Amino acid sequence: MIAGMSASSARASLSAPARLTVNGAVLLADISGAAFDVSTETLLVADLHLEKGSAYAARGQMLPPYDTRSTLNRLADAMARLGARRVVALGDSFHDLGADGRIHDDDARQLATLVNSVEDWLWIEGNHDPEPPARFGGRTAPQIELGPLTLRHEPGPYPAEGEIAGHLHPCARVAVRGRTLRKRCFATDGRRLVLPAFGAYAGGLNVCDPAWAAVFEQRPNAWMLGDARVFPVRAAKLRPD
Repeated sequence: MIAGMSASSARASLSAPARLTVNGAVLLADISGAAFDVSTETLLVADLHLEKGSAYAARGQMLPPYDTRSTLNRLADAMARLGARRVVALGDSFHDLGADGRIHDDDARQLATLVNSVEDWLWIEGNHDPEPPARFGGRTAPQIELGPLTLRHEPGPYPAEGEIAGHLHPCARVAVRGRTLRKRCFATDGRRLVLPAFGAYAGGLNVCDPAWAAVFEQRPNAWMLGDARVFPVRAAKLRPD
């Protein structure tokens, strides 16, 4: 602990969001996997994949049916902690077009309550949910501009100054004290940003994978989601799977 810092202050420091800059905009990279645009008090989340568990169950692959509830609880917590006045969900918020029919009534009510708790809620259209269900409220768009930022679901080809997107579910792998850690991460070169998937059951694509070459000119830096804070990791320290 830092001298003169109380235990509660130390805990708050560990869990405080990391600050990063994208095309001049200051963002907070939160431990939840959400990003917060400071100037507009806008929370950005990508790839909630609500009802992914029930979609797998319908195909015979049984998973605990609590992913939607877990995801919504974490989202509610991030919104409250960061003081979001607006939320932009960057596509694939619902795992498929049938998610609306499978969601539990309690989860549906919680989602509608979250949408109605902020001044503005925008669903960016994703490849899994090109038509997000209307009954939860909010508005829908293929993409929007937010100051120097462009918010969309799928990253466009390099270069794309100020773009914030999802879709690729970035993960990073590093060597630490003789063992390796693989975690979800924010991927950025300072000019654009790809958010980690927020959904409880969402997978991840290592930022060292060749698929990222179409998004970043060089390997991006990673801001890895740890157990208690977000850790910046330089591109040179990242390892392939």
